[in-house]
Amino acid sequence: MDDLDDMDRRLLSAFHACGTDPRVAAVARVLSWSGEHGALWLAAGLTGAAFDRGRRGAWMRGTALTGTAHLASMGLKRIVRRPRPAHLAPRVPTAGRHSFPSSHATSATAAAVAFGRLGARVVPPLAAAVCVSRLVAGVHYPSDVVAGAALGALTAWLGVHRTETGRG
Repeated sequence: MDDLDDMDRRLLSAFHACGTDPRVAAVARVLSWSGEHGALWLAAGLTGAAFDRGRRGAWMRGTALTGTAHLASMGLKRIVRRPRPAHLAPRVPTAGRHSFPSSHATSATAAAVAFGRLGARVVPPLAAAVCVSRLVAGVHYPSDVVAGAALGALTAWLGVHRTETGRG
């Protein structure tokens, strides 16, 4: 095992150890469940579109970008096929066997970028909490979460940038 793999495993073990507190484990479970398939973020975007009629189009674009980012992460998982961590007992069930990148982190970060630009200040810290929850739950390595967050941020940023510059 090389140094990066070892660091990934050690960091994951440290985050996972935080879940020995039942309150922390419960929060991680709720965050993991709510972020499944990007549901929390898609619902947030649709809610924003329903209540902020003046910026409905921007909310819908942000929702579409979040969904697109999530789909991209699922496709990448099928290509990379990295197994989930096997050295820890997971605290939540998972929809699939593959770990890289974290789709929760991808959709959460895409939503943070897209909806954060619309003034939804609660989204970025909630997105960060969802990302950390995947480590506490023991279902992703830190590198999975970082890669997912980077994919989500890039997807949303590119989509927002294209729209703002009139290219999309």
